[in-house]
Amino acid sequence: MRTSRPTTRRAVRRLPLNAAAALTVLICLFPVYWMVTTAFKPSPDIQSYDPRLLPRAWTLDHFRTAVAADGFALFWRNSVLVTLSAVLLALLVALGAAYAVARMRWRGRRQFVLAVFIAQMAPWESLIIPVYIISRDTGMLDRLPTLTLIYFMITLPFTVVVLRGFIAGIPPELEEAAQVDGCTRAGAFRRVAFPLLAPGLMATSLFGFITAWNEFTYANFLIIKQQDSRTLPVWLSSFQSTFGTDWGATMAASTLFALPALVVFLVLQRQVTAGLASGGVKG
Repeated sequence: MRTSRPTTRRAVRRLPLNAAAALTVLICLFPVYWMVTTAFKPSPDIQSYDPRLLPRAWTLDHFRTAVAADGFALFWRNSVLVTLSAVLLALLVALGAAYAVARMRWRGRRQFVLAVFIAQMAPWESLIIPVYIISRDTGMLDRLPTLTLIYFMITLPFTVVVLRGFIAGIPPELEEAAQVDGCTRAGAFRRVAFPLLAPGLMATSLFGFITAWNEFTYANFLIIKQQDSRTLPVWLSSFQSTFGTDWGATMAASTLFALPALVVFLVLQRQVTAGLASGGVKG
């Protein structure tokens, strides 16, 4: 009985926190639930004055409309190409920058870290006009490489910050021991430290993937004339016209659009959690 009372008291104390956590999860997930269920509702039930949590009847017509829409496969390819290119480029550049900041001592290192933090805090929406003017004057409008470079710049500061903390958490003695055994500095990093960076690389990759995959503003403003260079977020707006919005097709397209990010997150969940924790605490 003595051991059960403290356990009961702890459970009672945690009850408000658990209830608050459950309420938070419910509030966050309800819009997603409503999006998915709306995608399966018949059109008359979507704008009904008597909304229901579950559809009265289930239909796949909205998904057929979304998949058959003009440019679905092309815009999907564009989004995958731009997103993966931006993430890989950010990882390559950030890995070298993070290693230099975490392992080396050089003049201006603190100023560089401060500049990276400032770039991370800056709202990228405020740079739309300068980026548009530069792209127009250099002939880079309506091109996918322009979006790739912009998404690379957006994700780079966060990638550097996280990888810096993760590299700093790896004991440098491991690399020094490899150098004593004959490895060069680059070889020691590649053989010893790099395999330990997997959680950090997963965390930053997921962040970059979600950021570039969901970005709409730059894709809408920089891809104006060349419709074939647009991405999926811009494609979602095609279901809205002067005659109204096809909410069923929009919700079905949004569901299909959200699936890749959801699958990637579920697959990398453990590595992402470990990477964010290590990158945020150490260093």
